[in-house]
Amino acid sequence: MQVWTGLTRIPEDFGPSVVTIGNFDGVHRGHVSVLERMCADARAVGASAVAVTFTPHPQQVHRPQTAPPLLTGDEDRLELLGATGLDAVLLLPYSLEFARQSPEQFVRRYLVDALHARTVVVGRDVRFGWQNAGDLSTMVDLGRQHGFTVEVIDDVTPDVDHGDLADPHRRRWSSSWVRELLEHGDVVQAAHVLGRPHRVRGTVVHGDARGRELGFPTANLGQDAQGMVPADGVYAGWLRRARHAGGGPVADGDRVLPAAVSIGTNPTFDGTQRRVEAYVLDRTDLDLYGEEVVLELVERLRPTLRFDSVEDLMVQMHEDVARVRTLLR
Repeated sequence: MQVWTGLTRIPEDFGPSVVTIGNFDGVHRGHVSVLERMCADARAVGASAVAVTFTPHPQQVHRPQTAPPLLTGDEDRLELLGATGLDAVLLLPYSLEFARQSPEQFVRRYLVDALHARTVVVGRDVRFGWQNAGDLSTMVDLGRQHGFTVEVIDDVTPDVDHGDLADPHRRRWSSSWVRELLEHGDVVQAAHVLGRPHRVRGTVVHGDARGRELGFPTANLGQDAQGMVPADGVYAGWLRRARHAGGGPVADGDRVLPAAVSIGTNPTFDGTQRRVEAYVLDRTDLDLYGEEVVLELVERLRPTLRFDSVEDLMVQMHEDVARVRTLLR
């Protein structure tokens, strides 16, 4: 999959294409369903399938104080988008200046002149252009003017008959649904909506070394980790080594490792800073400092607790590790 970060990156002879527009935060099952169908339709007519998306998320620009946490950073978002079969992603830097384009300017500049769109795939609630002035009828009118058709996609909802997550309100697959689940630490149901375990990606930094002193050395993620951090607690998960600190390859046997993941402030030690740290089961020989790792969260074991003594904490840690080992077996 090609990734372009501006108009000058797009080959002049690119096209024709089938294009969709969105933020695709989390690239959940609703996104995947639409994108896979779009890719198949594009191939059927000899066109390229392209997604237009933005960085940072528009809400982080317009309403930074109330913008929701992102489920995925750009790297994971692009990786997941690539897995749907897209030929290209146009990742546009989003700013207030960018937002001041009129609907007609945006469509002509990006969809028509650059991507030579034959079909534009949008939802019924599509909004684009300055102050969200453009809507579905605007896109249809612009399509008539510039020679592309508009395909409207309806919300994708769980198929309970095929074992999908039952929801009494028949809500659609959505990023907001995933956020609600993660706020409660429900990574099992979140994985069902996402179609995969939820990820948190970050660089391993030095911590207080308390885990090592207790016999459970942990990989601490930096505060700039990407991916929404779920509710405090202890989780079973996998640590995937994404990038070796020295730039060399990671041995295959050490690439994906079972881990017990702790999220919280370490209240037993009167901690105040919220941290994400992972103990790789039965491994005290790993030096992960400076490495980029991805934590895939499989199941929450328990909430974060304050223990009366270090001895009580140690007993619980041994129990947690035993449960993680069983869950990931």
